[in-house]
Amino acid sequence: MASHNAGKVAENAALLAEYGIGIVSARELGLPVPEETEATFLGNATLKALAAARASGLVALADDSGFSVASLDGAPGVHTADWAELPGGGRDYAAAMAKVHALAAPHADRAAWFTCALVLAWPDGHVEGFEGRAMGEWVWPPRGPGGFGYDPMFQPAGQGQTFAEMDKAGKHAISHRANAFRMLAEACLKG
Repeated sequence: MASHNAGKVAENAALLAEYGIGIVSARELGLPVPEETEATFLGNATLKALAAARASGLVALADDSGFSVASLDGAPGVHTADWAELPGGGRDYAAAMAKVHALAAPHADRAAWFTCALVLAWPDGHVEGFEGRAMGEWVWPPRGPGGFGYDPMFQPAGQGQTFAEMDKAGKHAISHRANAFRMLAEACLKG
């Protein structure tokens, strides 16, 4: 798994377990974190997957995902983690959620979505990419102890709970990551 994000690694590991596939993270392999220079989730996921596949000699799965708010023209989007970045290192998602709230609150439109791009890359440079979304709205104040990142302020369409209030199985059934994973599984894992 071409990721150093423990939350993403755990969610992808749970999704892959159904297929009898175990993962090792880029962090566990001591791989560097490539700079994300692309303007799209698929572009950044491709960059990360290819870097990990070439460095490890293994098939690599990369995930680039983020939170977008309609009234902010899709921001934070591919800069989701950057909005939480602390000057001395680390991330503060409570501050990032407060920033989203401060900028979006003056607008009536509460539409928001999570996007997840999953890319499988082989050491020879072959890639397969898939993008899933979970549509919903941002809520304030944040609710729930679970999940990670912006999960406490995102309520998926048709649900009465935020991602952070849902149990893992409930979130996995409808999340952006699960939607992308279903596409990946259909194309690459069933046979």
